[in-house]
Amino acid sequence: MFGNRVLKGVFLVGLGATSYGMLATFVKLAYSANGVSGYPFTPAEVTTSQFILGIIAILIINGFQKVKKGDTVLNASRKDIRQLMIAGTSTGLTSIFYYMAVKYIDVSIGIVLLMQTVWMGVLLEYVLDKKSPSLQKIFSVVIVLGGTILAINILDINFNDPKTNWPYGIILGLLAAASFTTTMFTANRVAVVISSAQRSLYMLLGGAVIVFIFAVVTQNTPINYDIFYKWGILLALFGTVIPPMLMNAGFPLTGIGLGSIVSALELPVSVLMAFFILNETVILSQWIGIVLIIVAIVIMNINFNKKVISSDT
Repeated sequence: MFGNRVLKGVFLVGLGATSYGMLATFVKLAYSANGVSGYPFTPAEVTTSQFILGIIAILIINGFQKVKKGDTVLNASRKDIRQLMIAGTSTGLTSIFYYMAVKYIDVSIGIVLLMQTVWMGVLLEYVLDKKSPSLQKIFSVVIVLGGTILAINILDINFNDPKTNWPYGIILGLLAAASFTTTMFTANRVAVVISSAQRSLYMLLGGAVIVFIFAVVTQNTPINYDIFYKWGILLALFGTVIPPMLMNAGFPLTGIGLGSIVSALELPVSVLMAFFILNETVILSQWIGIVLIIVAIVIMNINFNKKVISSDT
């Protein structure tokens, strides 16, 4: 039986994952609206507003921590700041690729592509750490790939649909997964001794550099500044502020293994949001694929030898 400490961690991680799961639907809704200039909101405006407001919110949180804890707060060194900002560039790329992907394909497909971090993480661990994957992880990867084929319903995709751009969207979704894998890999290795609020701030600043460059290069319509109060606040809260805070607080209580399993809630929540709010079609085979992906995540994070949730992935 789990203790109160673990249950609290499960609640925090689950709530954070649920917040992340809502994000893509909000992005899709923003794309369907027009700004004050009369033009639809663009990926550049969506990502820029989220990062700017997110940075402001994290700055305020850091300020409160500084006032509350005073000199006990360990400040980041120049090396820490540099490393975190470099690592944060992948955060900016993830937002850009993912938000552009759901512009061209369904949210229910985009989130499945983002979950390819499961096998990409195994591959990255092998390349960088020279750590061969266990049979358990290989089995999980096979299940993920099989589940993905079902979940994106690839046999019934109409690649000639004028309302979508499936090849472009799928490529962008996989690029989002690759950059997100990099973010997760580096976030747990860089400047881990300083507070999570400081780490979030400097990673956001690094990501903001990429986002601003993207905005300058791609924005070819008058800027809709009303994106900041119409959608930016919502996107910043559910994409930049709430989930990282909850997950950073919850993972130490659950351990990485159980935390990773609970964070898989992001997948069904995202699909359910797309189904009920965006009226996207999700057939039975897709639900089966989604269940298989979640099962694979559970298998990958369970230590069968000890019969308990492992804290080592």
